This record gives sequence, structure tokens and C-alpha cells, in this order.
Amino acid sequence: MNGKSRFGKLLEPGQIGRVKTRNRIVKTAAALTYRDEGTYHVSDRIKDSYEAIVKGGVGLIIVESTSFDFPLGHHLFSPRIDDDECIPGFSELTQIIHKHGCPTFLQLVHNGIWHEKRWFGLQPVSSSSLTKSELPFPMWDEPRGLTIPEIAELVDKCARAAERAQKAGFDGVEINAASSHLFNSFLSIVTNKRQDEYGPANLESRSRFLVEVIREIKQRLGHDFPVGVLINGAEYGVDKGTSIEEAQGFARIVEQAGIDFIQVRAWGYGEYIDLDRIRAILYPEPPKPLARGLDGSRNGAGLLLPLAAGIKEVVSIPVITVGRIDHHLGEKILQQDKADFIGMTKRLLADPELPNKVASNRLEDIRPCISCDLCIEDAWVPQPTFCMVNAALGREREYEIKPAAKKKRVLIVGGGPAGMEAARVAALRGHEVTLYEKEPKLGGLLPLAALVKGPEFEELAALVRYFKTQIVKLGVKVRLGKEANPSVIEGIRPEVVIIATGGIPAVPEIPGINRPNVVNRSDLYRRLKIYLRLLGTKLLEWLTRFWMPLGKRVIIIGGAIQGCELAEFLVKRGRKVTIVDTAEAMGDGLRELAKMSILGWLANKGVTMMTEVKYEEITDKGLTILTKEGKKQTIEADNIVPALPLMPNTELLKALEGKVPEIYLIGDCREPHLALEAIADGSRIARAI
Repeated sequence: MNGKSRFGKLLEPGQIGRVKTRNRIVKTAAALTYRDEGTYHVSDRIKDSYEAIVKGGVGLIIVESTSFDFPLGHHLFSPRIDDDECIPGFSELTQIIHKHGCPTFLQLVHNGIWHEKRWFGLQPVSSSSLTKSELPFPMWDEPRGLTIPEIAELVDKCARAAERAQKAGFDGVEINAASSHLFNSFLSIVTNKRQDEYGPANLESRSRFLVEVIREIKQRLGHDFPVGVLINGAEYGVDKGTSIEEAQGFARIVEQAGIDFIQVRAWGYGEYIDLDRIRAILYPEPPKPLARGLDGSRNGAGLLLPLAAGIKEVVSIPVITVGRIDHHLGEKILQQDKADFIGMTKRLLADPELPNKVASNRLEDIRPCISCDLCIEDAWVPQPTFCMVNAALGREREYEIKPAAKKKRVLIVGGGPAGMEAARVAALRGHEVTLYEKEPKLGGLLPLAALVKGPEFEELAALVRYFKTQIVKLGVKVRLGKEANPSVIEGIRPEVVIIATGGIPAVPEIPGINRPNVVNRSDLYRRLKIYLRLLGTKLLEWLTRFWMPLGKRVIIIGGAIQGCELAEFLVKRGRKVTIVDTAEAMGDGLRELAKMSILGWLANKGVTMMTEVKYEEITDKGLTILTKEGKKQTIEADNIVPALPLMPNTELLKALEGKVPEIYLIGDCREPHLALEAIADGSRIARAI
């Protein structure tokens, strides 16, 4: 069975207004953050990334959130379309997209309450003035409420931006009225405290601003120019948040106003913070019970689907659903008529060629998105978008795979993510590649990471399968269970050696560190790896909830990412955990969203976290420290586990110097980081040899 028959609905052409799409897969307007740094116009980097996505076969591209009121409504890393000077750059972008046979819409947004005063020195605006105590997120700046003349001015600005979008060649526009941006600050009673015709008295008054914009755009551009709306299907984690029924009411209202499609997401506060970043509310543990309208049955995939399905029940225009949806689930959703289009942006960033691979039934060649959310973290910490599994994202020209000028014999030592990516890219370029891995299986620490993080991170195992499939297809010679020591390497006589053996554990210098109650993290992981080979991830994950080679009370030395994730693993297995660190704060190495999630979760679970301590001695009773207040204290524990960041491993490099023409260190053995940097490192070096 080919892809087109297996995924008949997903690959079926669709229609939004007068615009026909070549399939039902939509790249939504999640920002790539590659705008020109000086002008906030469209950059070459944006053009390259969108060209890679459109060449991959996507059905519709909605270009990322673009501000129509610069600088007040602008997000620091987004493009702008508030001036005619912005049109040429967007024209070049639409020409690129259209050249490859795909329609494109432009999303128009005013960040409203999201705008940070420090960016341009301007106070953010909202439907109403709000004090710090009234703000859903206290880190935000206090906004001022818009006047009625200012609302009228913004209606005109948004309509003029839509006119520019049409002149630039866009086939339609989408208005972002979701999250907690400006339009939603009127829709939501959480922020709308006005006492006039735009106030919270009823759904019509709450949606009046949005409806005025829709009608103005339609009046200026004609009813044949598609206009869509992105809305929250519900708001969670706060009193008086928009309900499912209210969202359905808003959907009816905007349809009557002339809208051509609706995209449905959700928004949350507290434990439901930033609900479109689904991992944030599911990790380390989902709220129990999960709120009404959310489907947690697939570890987050399709979490928001019931909200989109509810909107579809009350409107006759197309509905787009989002939320960690892959091609299998997308087909099922369309078959069940719960939505009309599938937004799968993060999966397209991980593998822009996903649609073409689905169509040609090359499912095993799809690089899986592991839902780490690194690509969308810019909303909290503005930075260019990266993808953990796709090193070329945002660097398509720099990372273009070109045939090697000279075919070389390449030996890769280590089968973790860095080594596997290096093998894949080097083989694609035409090199003769051999990979040695001393363990019986490929993957490095990824299978163990999947165990530590739990079943909701099952994509890590899928990533290992992807790499294995690719390097086998490309003819890489894989030698498992064999260590490539210097004598073995000299016998092979490679022209290039890429060392990807991982880092080595750091051992703190504490009196008593060699006592029997100290469990080296490497020893713990070695034992777990043995059981992984025997039992598999799922069975071992279940077994470790009942048995572990550790006592009930555990001290973790080190509060960086390694210690925090180990603490999470142990807490879920009933251990009483204390984390101690000499640093000023916990969570070093964790990305901002993960840090907010895991540190709060650990505290709620009763984990003691002590910073700025001085290690005195390890005894049979536990660990003696000096607290930051200078008080001597002994923390009693059954076991103590050092979990410090890894150190570079240059032993093999030193042994081979002068014996091999080219030698490279990649991944943790060069400079310990996350899998993001390891995979990028492997890709970079393999492109250079």
C-alpha cells in the first residue's frame, strides 16, 4: 500500500475560501525568529527555511506571527508589516513559496500584554489597565488599557497590514486572537475589565474589536480574499478563563463576520502554563485530573483535539487543529471528521520533507520530532529557533549536504546521537563510513534518557530507530559490541577518525567519596543499561517503580540538569531525595520552560534543594555540609549519588595524535552539552571532511 492510499485524507487537496491546498498539512505560524536583526524585515534565513519546508511538500504555509503595529505590538524576534518598506522582502518570500506550488497566508498579530517594556521602552497595551496582582503572569509589565480612538486606529492598522500582505503576494491572512495577545485580551474576562461597548458584558462586546477588524479587511480586500482567525478553544488554570462553550460562541460570531477558517489552540496559567507548548504541562507529570476538553490519552499527541472538534460542530468553515499530531493521527482525525486541516509545525521543523515522505510511503525515513520544545522557547527567552534533531534548521545554506570532493575512509568511534548523525551525513556525502560502538546497541545515552524521562518521551527511542535505519540504508558498516582502541584503529587505517565516545563523569573531591554508600552515576547507568538490554525500556520502566539498586533516602550531589533529571526519576520511584549544590541556583543547563516545570514539581514533591553549600565529608550516615549560612549539618541518607556535569574525554585523541591524517572530537567528549549540540556537532564535522 502506498502513502497516498494509506493517508488518503491527509494527502487530499483542501480548500479555504478560493484558495486550494495540495494536501491537508499546514505549517502554522509558530515563529522561526529569523527576522533581520536591524530592520525586523524578512531575512535570507527566513526565506531559506521556508523554502526547505515548502519543497518538502506541505499543503499550506502560514508565515509566522508578523506585527502590524511596530514597535508597540511587536515581539522582539518577529518580522513586521506595518510599513510599505516591508513589502519587498515578503514579496520575495511569497515568490519562493509559490514557485514550489504552495499557497501561503500571513499571520497578523499584536502582542499586547506580551510586549516587554525593556525591548523598546514602551508600556504594553491591553484591553484594560492591569496591576501586577491582576496579571496572570507577574513577570509581565503592567499594561495600560486602550482608548476607543486607539482601538479604531488599530483596526485601520491591521487592515492596512492585510492590504500590504495582499500586495506582497500572500493568498490570505490569519489574525492571531489566541494566547494572551491583544485580541484575546478583549475576548478573555481574565484581562477584559472594560466598562464600555468592548467590555465583558457578553460575547458580542468581547469580540467586537476582532469582528471590526475582520469586516474592515473584507471590505477593503474583497470577500474572495481569505481571512482566518486563530483562537483559544478554552483557557485553563485560572478563574473565569474562556470556556469551551464561550469559544464555540466566538467561533459562530467570527463565521458570521465573514471569516474563512478557524485554527484552534488553547491557553493556560499556573500548572497549565502556555498550553500550546504541550510538553510544559505534561512534564514532569500532567495535572490530575486533566481539565475538561483536553485529551491526554496519547501522552500529549492530540491534546487539544476535543477543542477543535467542538468548534467544528458549530461552524461550516474549515477548522485547523494542532498539538503534537503526526501523520498517523492526522489521518485518523480527518477520517473521523474532527477537523479539516492538520497543523504539525514542529514535525516539519524536525523534517521539512515529511509530507513528501508520507506520500511516497517512506515513513521510516521521517526524522521524528521529540517534542523537546526547544524550537518554540523563544517566547520566553528570545533566541533564534533551533531543532534538536535537525541541525540544518535556520542554517540551510551552511548545512547543505554536498558531495565530498574526495571520497575518504571514515571511522566513527561511538554510536550516540553525535556519532550516528556524523555517520549519516558523511555517508550521504559519499564517504566510506564505519562506526564502532562498544555497547551491544546504538543510541548512547538516548535509551537511558528515555527510561529516565518516562513513557511520555517515547520519541527518543524513535530517534534512535531513525538514525539506525538511515545509516544502515546508506551502507555504513556498523560494528556493535566492539571497542575501537588505538591498535584496532591503526589496523583499520582510516583517513578520518571522528571520536564521539561521550564525556566522562566528574567526581567531586569530598572526603569519603569512595565509601560503599556512594553510588557512582556511571555505575548506576551501567546497571540500568544491562537491564535495558534484557528487559527493554517499557518493562524496565515499570520494574524500577518497584525495585532500584538504591535505598529510600538519596542525596544527589549536583543541581544542574543531570541532578534534576535524576531526582525526577528517583522521586517517581518513591525515593526521598535531597539535592545539594555549591552553585547559587538549581537547574543549570535546563531550558527555561523545563526549568520552570521541573523545579516547581520537585519542590511540590518534597525534594529538599540546597544551594551554595560546602561539602565537608561523606560518612556512613550521609553527607556533612556547611550551609550557605555557615551552619554545619549532616544529611542522613542510604545512598549518595554524584550527578555533576560531564567532563571532556580526550584520551583516545591523545593516543591517536600523529597516527591518523584527520582526527575530530565531537559531542560530549569534546565539550559536554545537550543532545542538541551533540547532533549539531556531528552534522557540522561530517559536512566539513
